[in-house]
Amino acid sequence: MNRADLGAELKRSNNCCQAVLLAFEDILPLDRDTLLLLGSHFGSGMGGMMGTCGALVGAEMVLGILSGQPKGMNGYSRKMFGAFEEQCGASRCIDIKGVVTGHMLCSCEDCVRNAIKLVEERI
Repeated sequence: MNRADLGAELKRSNNCCQAVLLAFEDILPLDRDTLLLLGSHFGSGMGGMMGTCGALVGAEMVLGILSGQPKGMNGYSRKMFGAFEEQCGASRCIDIKGVVTGHMLCSCEDCVRNAIKLVEERI
């Protein structure tokens, strides 16, 4: 099973952020319990669907951990953010899920898949 499909499978029992983090568990220097705790408050978009998609947050976390750069890499983050919006239709959970419009732009599983693929392109 590829990493993106693993993430979609992990989404069945975890939130989107946790699913992305756990999909990279084999290469992250953190144990499973720590990854689960790290992503625990980013499901359903920060602010309970009003904020940034948890899958995108998880992807940014993975890049941050793997970069080894404590000051961040904003160029990579901006590019990934833009690519995620292009693939998923938006970056905020409320928009992706179509809470206001009634039109879902992307499923949670596909948000997780897309986020994982974007990380893989950058590592």
